[in-house]
Amino acid sequence: MKPRSLLVFLAGLAVLLAFLYAGEWVVRATGVPVPGSVVGMVLLTLALRLGIVPLALVRSAADLLLRHMGLLFVPPGVGLMLYGGLLRAQWLPIAGASVCGTLAVLLVVGSLQQRQEGDG
Repeated sequence: MKPRSLLVFLAGLAVLLAFLYAGEWVVRATGVPVPGSVVGMVLLTLALRLGIVPLALVRSAADLLLRHMGLLFVPPGVGLMLYGGLLRAQWLPIAGASVCGTLAVLLVVGSLQQRQEGDG
């Protein structure tokens, strides 16, 4: 990797981490019941859409993270194995929440899509 592209990559990674921590800070400061990473992602999206952060700055870091996303699922998988007994004991509320959450997302996204297309 060339020194310039390495610097761009590191700067992009720093920007992504800054938005992650900014989201965590917002959640702690306001007490909103949303994960800080989600708030950070919303803030990053706004910064990209408004042109505050150029896409070229974060593209290489984001591409690397997306390419290796499978590795990021290993810790949750290990957690599922560790807490298998708890999951077996609480399967009904977990399944109910999963089904209800999926249906809610489908209804909201479908409704927004229809509104966006002008059919609703």
